[in-house]
Amino acid sequence: MSQPGNRVVASLCARERLLLAIKDVAAGNYSNEILELTGPEYPEDIRELAEAVGLMMVKIEAREDHLERLLETIKFNSLNTVTAVACALGARDAYTEGHGERVGAYAERLARRLGLSETETEHIRTAGILHDIGKIGFSDHVFSGEDSSMNQQMLLEIRSHPQWGYDILKDLNFLGPALDYVYCHHERMDGKGYPRGLTASEIPLGGRILAVVDCFDAMTTNRPYQKGKTPQEAFSILGSLADTALDSDLVDLFIDEIESGGMEE
Repeated sequence: MSQPGNRVVASLCARERLLLAIKDVAAGNYSNEILELTGPEYPEDIRELAEAVGLMMVKIEAREDHLERLLETIKFNSLNTVTAVACALGARDAYTEGHGERVGAYAERLARRLGLSETETEHIRTAGILHDIGKIGFSDHVFSGEDSSMNQQMLLEIRSHPQWGYDILKDLNFLGPALDYVYCHHERMDGKGYPRGLTASEIPLGGRILAVVDCFDAMTTNRPYQKGKTPQEAFSILGSLADTALDSDLVDLFIDEIESGGMEE
């Protein structure tokens, strides 16, 4: 038969365990410790409080799970919306139609050839799809498809589209580094690009990837005033731009990728 003193000590130990378990739950650490204190070997008041806290913990977990699923839905819908906006550029410019999807596909292929993680590869693919979303702000004159001489206003619009794209997307926090890749896809290795004049390693890898694949798709796409170049012609131009405008290592890898895997439709 247990002594009264032993029961008092056991009760105090149980209360200390309960207090620690409640502190853990309050801190967001949902362990099974609180549930273990609901067993019949513990005093009734300990069991009742442990059961109440355990029930609260289960409800909190359920609400957190619901909130996480809700946030994923919002993220999915938001990304679909901005992607639809980017794709809608094709309604204003036949050349732009399909360009974002192809750049995204090329960028993903180059990222995989580099052995980047799935998460980083997805960021780069997403940036490829969205990289020209800032062109939604172009005037009708820029989108006219005419081979007219470039005036200062048109040049300003064209050089502004990375900044406009950044401004459109900047509040979508879930884009992560993809936002910066959109922002700097027209930067050059020699610092003569735009909008910030970044040089070499200052340009994030995702931005350097987009610069290569965007250039290739632009050259190989038919335009109203110019027939698209053959892959070999485009390869030659990419090579001539290596180390001045483009990352030479990425140019070599991308050429290997196209020669082995073919072009995107």
